[in-house]
Amino acid sequence: MPQLPPPQPFDQDDIYRTLLESTQAIPWKIDWASQRYVYVGPQIEALLGWRTDDWGTVQDWIDRIHPDERDQVVRRCVELSQAGVDHEADYRALTADQRYVWVRETVHVLRNAQGGTEALVGFIFDIHERKQTEQRLLALQRELQALSYQDSLTRVANRRRFDEALEQAWAQAQAAQTPLSLLVLDIDFFKQLNDCYGHQTGDQALVQVAQALAQVCDKCNDLVARYGGEEFVVLLPKVGLDIARQVAERFRRLLQEQAIPHARSPFGQQVTVSIGAGSLVPQPGQDCAGFVHAVDQLLYAAKNAGRNRVVAQAVLL
Repeated sequence: MPQLPPPQPFDQDDIYRTLLESTQAIPWKIDWASQRYVYVGPQIEALLGWRTDDWGTVQDWIDRIHPDERDQVVRRCVELSQAGVDHEADYRALTADQRYVWVRETVHVLRNAQGGTEALVGFIFDIHERKQTEQRLLALQRELQALSYQDSLTRVANRRRFDEALEQAWAQAQAAQTPLSLLVLDIDFFKQLNDCYGHQTGDQALVQVAQALAQVCDKCNDLVARYGGEEFVVLLPKVGLDIARQVAERFRRLLQEQAIPHARSPFGQQVTVSIGAGSLVPQPGQDCAGFVHAVDQLLYAAKNAGRNRVVAQAVLL
């Protein structure tokens, strides 16, 4: 039986390199002192289009991070690397054909005998499809959340959104001792409008009133919401009584200019509103529910006084 030749010696480094370069993860190593790449896996070209010799220094890596993530990613990686802490980062990396793809980079810190950072080794992973899926899901979630806060008919905020916004505005006004104002308004003779024209026309009137309100209240902190039925509310943070009264009267004038038909209204046969306007600086021990109730009573005062008017008053709780 012929004798088998003795096994040939093998290069352990070659085996490790073969294993690393056969994975989808892209290995790399950076010398900390020189800030130069010692090694980059050839898989980098398939993912980003850059050749291995396109990666000379850390600056090449920095320049290929999307500007929106660059400062945060670089600052965090430098701080953790200096501290000797392993870490990872997700960011968009620039490709050779000037596109961006999402990658995840995991970094392991190698220390010298004195405990200082000697080198960084890590892997780059392609997470582009996963990230795009996550972003689509987040966008859908935000859209669903926005819809949950929106009145389906008028497209302004709904009661749920108003309640949350009021609590937040109340807490902020109470802490800063700034004024908070609220308008509560009701379409005059709305039942007669529905009886005369039908509910479809009544719904259209609600939409027109909501749009007019949104047009008048265009500040980013103002909130227009449908409170229920033909009733609307307008939350006015950091606004005192005089401005609140002006906003209410401006809305009444705009509605008058639009002249939405209402044959059974005694006010020019067009849609009008009654408005209660209240303002206060919230004090400790007071609650926002009492504020809403007080302004609602101002609305009823406007109705009892003949409708198609504003009753504005400082609220005392």
